[in-house]
Amino acid sequence: MAKGMILAAGQGTRVRPLTKDLPKPMVPILGKPLMEYQIEHLARHGIKQIMVNVAYHHQMIERYFGDGSRWGVEIGYSYEGVLDHGDIVPRPMGSAGGMRRIQDFSGFFDQTTLVLCGDALIDMDIGAALHEHKTKGAIASVVALDVPLSEVESYGIVVTEPGGRIVSFQEKPTPAEAKSTLASTGIYIFQPEVLELVPPGQVYDIGSQLFPQLVADRKPFFAQNRFFNWIDIGRVSDYWTVLQRVLRGEVAEVNMPGTEVRPGVWVGLNTSIPWDEVSITGPVYIGSSVRIEPGVSITGPAWIGHGSHLRAGAKVVRSVLFEYTRIAADQPFVEMIVSPAYCVDRHGETLYRGDDNARLRWGDARG
Repeated sequence: MAKGMILAAGQGTRVRPLTKDLPKPMVPILGKPLMEYQIEHLARHGIKQIMVNVAYHHQMIERYFGDGSRWGVEIGYSYEGVLDHGDIVPRPMGSAGGMRRIQDFSGFFDQTTLVLCGDALIDMDIGAALHEHKTKGAIASVVALDVPLSEVESYGIVVTEPGGRIVSFQEKPTPAEAKSTLASTGIYIFQPEVLELVPPGQVYDIGSQLFPQLVADRKPFFAQNRFFNWIDIGRVSDYWTVLQRVLRGEVAEVNMPGTEVRPGVWVGLNTSIPWDEVSITGPVYIGSSVRIEPGVSITGPAWIGHGSHLRAGAKVVRSVLFEYTRIAADQPFVEMIVSPAYCVDRHGETLYRGDDNARLRWGDARG
């Protein structure tokens, strides 16, 4: 079988404020960190030894996942940082540099390795991808997905010969410039010898440095055009869209927790909800210890994190409330992501608690 590598050392700056105090792999989807779905998926497909490179907020990842035994896997961590004036400071090595560092340390990558970026939900058939990689005799494979021509500007585009051999890459081309509609998904399959091409001890990136080198050296480097759910959370607006899709049940292997108390409405334990005095239209999940007062209206898809409190007359439409969020009486929240510290609309516009105009939009949404 293969080994696994999850790239989790980045700062996730494009999804701030979600990652202001949280590493991107820990951003919650239905109350579970994004990376947990990845580990469950790897375990389902028999990948039981997984390395994770970490840097920013690394303790959160390490404390939550531990040694991996809860998922029936082994997880190891490679922290990327330096000692600076007595403090250990994160200093990521780049996606390829981080893997080379692990290889130089222990030789961990001694067989085919599946590499995942820690910021996407996938339900890919890993066995089929590994089989194609082996059959083609590839030293490296990029799993790609066809996207509409109108959307190529959002992706790294892979250009191949007939047969799938990669000849070039285009980073976010315009539709007129695009030579292909195959988007790289950030899922890679590597043979150990690939890492010998990465200079040791240097910051080195897979997409912008290692891959062009493989093309230039005419290595057996292939794209796989697979069909599967690949849900990338590159921006805050993507996060809102992903949660809407998940709540509508469009993503395989992502199941609603809690108990379905009426069609499309799930609740956790210990909730206080006057059902005859509220209007709740699914799909909606209401977490444990949530208090909902009379006159509240919730229109799904919506997720109400545990410990939240919705005051009388509040209105929540197609929105996500993080844990312990309090919504003021009669406040409307339409297509928003709300936490005790900030709220973000579906386009990524952010208001922080204490902003001058936040009171008008937000009332006393706080933990």
